[in-house]
Amino acid sequence: MAREIFETKRKALKINLNPDIYGTFAEIGAGQEVARNFFEAGAASGTIAKTISAYDMAFSDAIYGVEESGRYVSRTRLNKMLHHEFNLLTERLHGEKYGSKKFFAFADTVTTLNFTKTNEPHGWIGVRFQHEVGGPVNDIVIHVRLLDSDSRLQSKVLGILGVNLIFAAYYYAEDPQTMIESLVDNLSIGSVEIDLVKVSGPVFEQANERLLNLYLIAKGFAKAAIFRPDAKAAQIKDYLYKKNIIILRTKYRQKSNPNFDLFNLAVEQFEKNSGATAEDTVVLIEVLMSNALDEDNAITDDDLRYFAERAEYLCSTGNNIMVSNFHRNNYLAEFVKSFKPKHVGIATNVSNLKNIFNTHQYNKEEYTNELLSYISGMFSKDVRLYAYPYLDKKSNEIVTTRNMPVADEAQHLFDFLIQNKYIVDIENYDEKYVKTV
Repeated sequence: MAREIFETKRKALKINLNPDIYGTFAEIGAGQEVARNFFEAGAASGTIAKTISAYDMAFSDAIYGVEESGRYVSRTRLNKMLHHEFNLLTERLHGEKYGSKKFFAFADTVTTLNFTKTNEPHGWIGVRFQHEVGGPVNDIVIHVRLLDSDSRLQSKVLGILGVNLIFAAYYYAEDPQTMIESLVDNLSIGSVEIDLVKVSGPVFEQANERLLNLYLIAKGFAKAAIFRPDAKAAQIKDYLYKKNIIILRTKYRQKSNPNFDLFNLAVEQFEKNSGATAEDTVVLIEVLMSNALDEDNAITDDDLRYFAERAEYLCSTGNNIMVSNFHRNNYLAEFVKSFKPKHVGIATNVSNLKNIFNTHQYNKEEYTNELLSYISGMFSKDVRLYAYPYLDKKSNEIVTTRNMPVADEAQHLFDFLIQNKYIVDIENYDEKYVKTV
């Protein structure tokens, strides 16, 4: 049975009319857009204990403490806001009037598009709430990218997101997939990207955080999710910003382990060529979800569990894992380049290059445009492909870029990329590690 999607005003009014829900709104950036929705819905006195906007940094620091990083749009700032505001509720509100209240503190710290349109609009949004009267706290924290090209539209999106988050906390917390799905209720496609969700507290004791973040990808709310070696989700930009990055691509339902032997050679070669060090390099193994999405428009719970288990297993090998929906290398490269990396290496099998630089997958008339689109999106001065060989099962020959078949119309472009080291063969490999394709 399909879920009924309530309008934003109706959600806010339903919360306002619930005598048990009571709390604080603290918003930095974009105005008090979330609180405004509750005021305009009516009966807000039943829900709102306080609203606050500490725009000036000196005031903000006096209330929530100084940020050592100097970044006010950050998860640490959001956590300080949630902690401070929720503690004030429990310290100050006592007596019969508040005896039946389930308290919450909502907070956001956001930057919308500036006047010159030179910044990257994004923000951290969270709610700390009691599921039971007087009970322990639970947290939902999300990171969002605001995609509209107008700051007023971004502010409106933020207001709707906040209402959706509070509503989800109180009405969908015990159904995590519905909770995630409901975050974009009443928002137009392409207005927002949610690239991280973190949950904690007793109400989420059975929730799998990896599944929640994978569900963001499956629903199209995010393009990728990153999990650290401890299997915890990380915010992608914070994790990759201005780092050296090398990625090994693996396929959906790949039964064998990644070819770590050749990948380790690629990492060594990448560090040697770029001057990167282990300390400033993020090594990622990518698990591709787009194959599953292509096979079936609706990804199943079994698929999500597979990806979660696969990510957890690969994390246990001591690696960072990225699950994504980039079915082509150039889409991955364009995504990673948005984080202003120092250098990027993408390790891929030569067999994948063979598919790209030959016409058999494409209409002849479309091939040139497809190839140019691939190359322009894929390569820049800081992006290299590290190609590991495969054993051709028909000829029993090891194939590298030196003997890979290339279509006549693509040969000159391919030669240019090889000669200028945009595509690099992995060297000094042991033939016993080369797999058959």
